[in-house]
Amino acid sequence: MQLSAYTWGDKSSPPVVCMHGITAHGLRFRKLAEESLADRYRVLSVDLRGHGSSSWEPPWTVETHVADVLETADAHGIGRAVWMGHSFGGRLAAEIVARAPERTVGSVLLDPALYVDPGTARAEADSYRADVSFATPQEAIQAKLATGAYLSTPQEIWDEEVEQHLEHGEDGRYRWRFSQLATICAYGEMSIHAPVPHADVLVVIGERSWLPVQLPKLGSIQVATVPGGHSVLWDDFDATATAIRRFLDSR
Repeated sequence: MQLSAYTWGDKSSPPVVCMHGITAHGLRFRKLAEESLADRYRVLSVDLRGHGSSSWEPPWTVETHVADVLETADAHGIGRAVWMGHSFGGRLAAEIVARAPERTVGSVLLDPALYVDPGTARAEADSYRADVSFATPQEAIQAKLATGAYLSTPQEIWDEEVEQHLEHGEDGRYRWRFSQLATICAYGEMSIHAPVPHADVLVVIGERSWLPVQLPKLGSIQVATVPGGHSVLWDDFDATATAIRRFLDSR
């Protein structure tokens, strides 16, 4: 399935394909693309199946997500690329490297969900079973902050997130634009170990992230640790963007 996608940069530039984490959307990479990459790279960012403006139809398996991303890249004329992903998107990037090495220049994994232990995965999945809605946009933001996962996210990012990703329903309530069922399925997928990356890899890890990132000991893996939490592009944009650009320019 071809996904809803966002593009920056010249079509003739080296491509970077970006994948967000669960409950998020492709415009999470807008700031990185516009401020750090588009002068030299072509950036394509997608809304994964079950998120944003893409179809919410099942199945929501890793295999389907990978096929969707590759089909969308094909539709945009992208063959070989650097595959970049945050959290569950990082897991998908690792899967693409393993399944389609001939299409891989390198990969960037931003606090990737390469493995979530089954107990944690079940608890997180359970939290998405009930309908979650909010009376106001500020209430929606406060619920995010209450999780402790957004340690130093600037207010301007929250303002942009509300504009891009929060829907006002016919019942007068606000909801983030993602499928709860797709999210539940993703946690099941993350409870299975990801394949070992076999291409040049940059892993950016949030020093205070709730998600322990388990990395294989391979010489081709570069690791950059930034001070914030799991949402490295929000909590520590400058440090994360610098590490990404340095890695890409070294290809």
